[in-house]
Amino acid sequence: MAKIIDGKLVAAQVKEQIAQEVKTFGKEVGLAVVIVGDNPASRVYVNSKKKDCEEVGIKSYEYALPQNTTQQELLDLVVKLNNDKNVDGILVQLPLPKQLDEKEILNAINPEKDVDAFHPVNVGKIMIGDYSFLPCTPAGVMELIHSAGVEVKGKHCVVIGRSNIVGKPMAMLLLHEHGTVTICHSRTQNISEITKQADILVAAVGIEKFVTADMVKDGAVVIDVGMNKDSEGKLCGDVDYLPVSEKASFITPVPGGVGPMTRAMLLKNTLTAAKLSNDLKEGERLGDTI
Repeated sequence: MAKIIDGKLVAAQVKEQIAQEVKTFGKEVGLAVVIVGDNPASRVYVNSKKKDCEEVGIKSYEYALPQNTTQQELLDLVVKLNNDKNVDGILVQLPLPKQLDEKEILNAINPEKDVDAFHPVNVGKIMIGDYSFLPCTPAGVMELIHSAGVEVKGKHCVVIGRSNIVGKPMAMLLLHEHGTVTICHSRTQNISEITKQADILVAAVGIEKFVTADMVKDGAVVIDVGMNKDSEGKLCGDVDYLPVSEKASFITPVPGGVGPMTRAMLLKNTLTAAKLSNDLKEGERLGDTI
């Protein structure tokens, strides 16, 4: 039976460390969150992020714009936030209304304030392994793997999903830690034959209970990034949890696994952005350089 990797517990530990650093940082750390329109899911996410910021002492600035906001209006706001010294990190909540060009908006964010790590500059830095920020979900997954005492080096790591937000950067982070990485996707043939070879299996496909027990190697570490609803309306992941947990050595639950870590890593990125804006290295405080 697999040991459960408790995302809530690990996230709480990460947030405690962030809160300590924010408290002694020497200036207020600020995160600007931009939400356009009235998407209910987006509103829930934004409210959660505001609550997280309060918990660790980060100042949260919310910019709620109407559904009919124009491209230029949103671009003007991004430029304003880029130039605001009180704002260390900028997050534009996705998805945006159809009339807006997400790519252009995200590319307008200053890469040093891009706490989602979606800007092409940050994506490129992740590719070569010389990065300041990591996308929040893949970074959270790595924290969970480390918390279980699992070494990536030399392991066969299989990632199901090739999105720019999770799948691709996830593969890069595993590769940077010397894993041998295979990416599976909707065009992959004989996918179960590949997943059965995985020492570390990351499911990020967005399909309810896609990974079944017969697709998993005995003793594998299984990380479930999915967030779906089953036929009864209950939250579930991409992994058929109970049967797979009987074969895996470690497994993350849904909810309570990767989700809390994604939010915690956003806070970590915001603190990193504050350090960058003040030319601080890891472990330094503002007062140390004055």
